[in-house]
Amino acid sequence: MERRILGGTGISVSEYALGTMMLGAWGNTDHGDAIRMVHTALDAGINFVDTADMYSEGESEEIVGKALKGRRDDVVLATKFHNPMGPDANHRGNSRRWIVRAAEDSLRRLGTEWIDLYQIHRPDPDTDIDETLSALSDLVRSGKVRAIGSSAFPAEEIVEAQWTAERRGHVRLRSEQPPYSLLARGIEADVLPTAQRHGMGVLTWSPLSAGWLSGKYGGAGGADPKTAHRSVLLAPMYDPALPGNAAKLAAVTELAKVAADLGVPLPHLATAFVRSHPAVTSVIIGPRTHGQLTSLLEGADLRLDGGVLDRIDDIVPPGTDVAHDMTFHSPAPLTDPHLRRR
Repeated sequence: MERRILGGTGISVSEYALGTMMLGAWGNTDHGDAIRMVHTALDAGINFVDTADMYSEGESEEIVGKALKGRRDDVVLATKFHNPMGPDANHRGNSRRWIVRAAEDSLRRLGTEWIDLYQIHRPDPDTDIDETLSALSDLVRSGKVRAIGSSAFPAEEIVEAQWTAERRGHVRLRSEQPPYSLLARGIEADVLPTAQRHGMGVLTWSPLSAGWLSGKYGGAGGADPKTAHRSVLLAPMYDPALPGNAAKLAAVTELAKVAADLGVPLPHLATAFVRSHPAVTSVIIGPRTHGQLTSLLEGADLRLDGGVLDRIDDIVPPGTDVAHDMTFHSPAPLTDPHLRRR
């Protein structure tokens, strides 16, 4: 497993990061099996583990904490805050009040004294970025956090955070965590170049585009995404009758041909494509089962040449999203009509 430096921090991280959203009630409920999965990843050379307080309402962090006992010093551990952790309106967001509490809760669940990378899970229009960076800087200076980052930030908010840190003397964001895949390439136009200009590491998630690139869909005899996927909440993302999903299915069918010509599974093509971008530091893989994990690990050494990347560009042009359902963040003026009406 090759290593790269995380956003100029000097911290060496593996090209694959183990994402743990599926450990716990949201996926693998067997704690013993989930812990063995973490150990399998570490034994394969992964030294980067990413979680979040909201995953299975804290259960994922607890599982990760158990799995890292005796191995914590060798692992770069990342977690996130922002999303609701209870009904109280102050138990969420990016305020100093919540950040301090959320960090202590995560440290307790993870069973550790420090977090290597503490990430803002989403932007918060109700909190000044100066307030957020001030609180995070205090956590870094206290030794409870080593570095800070963002997740799903648009390019303009990344820039604002960098400028605010410089002008106010705060610790600056060292990483960004966006969704990126063969089907979701929009960030190539702005987020990735912005991260490069500011010397930030990039940890991409959903390289299989929420299962569309798992190899289950498309091609001859491919499963119907509407019935093959387990998620009820995200069912519209897999309904082939919707125009965006029909376009994804068509693209997946063509991408599967590229993978077949290379003699590799489609997931290996998908993860190798994400790793090939010079802005990407690590690709977060989020398996639910041992089989999924070991299959993805088998493709860790695949490298794509220019001819293959050109074929991919012909199917999904650079900087474009086949559908717009993988951003998971919409600016407040687009979701709250009061912000665009006098």
